[in-house]
Amino acid sequence: MERFWELDSTRGIAVMMMIIFHFLYDLNFFFGIGFINNNFWLFFGRTTALIFIFLAGVSLTLSHARVKDKTQKFLFSKYTKRGLRIFGYGLLVTIVTWFFFSKEFIIFGVLHFIGISIILSWPLIRTKWNGLIGIIVIIIGLYLSTLAFEFPYFLWLFPQNFYTFDYFPLIPWIGVIFIGIFAGNKIYPNGKKRFNKKTNPLTNTLSCLGRHSLFIYFVHQPILLGVLWLI
Repeated sequence: MERFWELDSTRGIAVMMMIIFHFLYDLNFFFGIGFINNNFWLFFGRTTALIFIFLAGVSLTLSHARVKDKTQKFLFSKYTKRGLRIFGYGLLVTIVTWFFFSKEFIIFGVLHFIGISIILSWPLIRTKWNGLIGIIVIIIGLYLSTLAFEFPYFLWLFPQNFYTFDYFPLIPWIGVIFIGIFAGNKIYPNGKKRFNKKTNPLTNTLSCLGRHSLFIYFVHQPILLGVLWLI
């Protein structure tokens, strides 16, 4: 399957941002060195997540365009399996963090969110109103984030007043998925490029990071913590 280097490179940039953010977060959480306790770094961390989630929406349009069997039964099976697989990775993160950090363990983090979002959003991939839907969902989510909800069983859907290491409720973040789908349909109609540009060593390196972003997501924290403890 053809890879689009510009998407992989952008994802690679997000990987670098993730490593930097988590390095500073680890310094603060485990060693009390508070570089990260300011609005810039909080914005930096959210921007990193936004890039990953936006690209997940763009990637949905490419995978949909490349599917030859467009029957609803096949598409339902394809995206349900993909979503459940990524959600399963999220459950693995839940188990590991619960074992080591029982009070702040990850309940509904970015992998849980992306997995569920794939299942919910694929029927609307070819809808022309994805951009508008995304904006509306984000506005609703920003409003809900100002409220406190006492519905623990719905924490995956609405913003909740609790603390965890990693939390991405469907509202407002699925709005970013829809905006990514809208952008993907516009930039890559029918999954095809409308432009070509030569790569270079920098973009090749970033593309490599982007292609292996999930693997890096799982291994970078143990490596960072090991290095910090050795120092």
